[in-house]
Amino acid sequence: MRTEYDFSKAKRGALLPTKGKTRITIYIDDAILEKFRSRAEKAGGGYQPMINEALKAYLAETDERPLTESMLRRVIREELPRSARLTKRSGARSKTRNVER
Repeated sequence: MRTEYDFSKAKRGALLPTKGKTRITIYIDDAILEKFRSRAEKAGGGYQPMINEALKAYLAETDERPLTESMLRRVIREELPRSARLTKRSGARSKTRNVER
């Protein structure tokens, strides 16, 4: 063994890169992860390929359907906090906008 090694020309990353897959870090709800793990254990496979297949199926399904008004309304209701939906705009504020135009 050498006493010193020169890493000035070294590159970070895997020694053998895998083609077609990328390592990422994501946050998944504990309940969802537990469901995938338990299903994968019953099926005798890994939970990560199972999540990958579920994402592929979702993307294939959504590519075929157009975005409808009802779907958009559902997403907005789910994503916006309840307090933001209940906030009313004051009449003075809307009058000010009309004057500025």
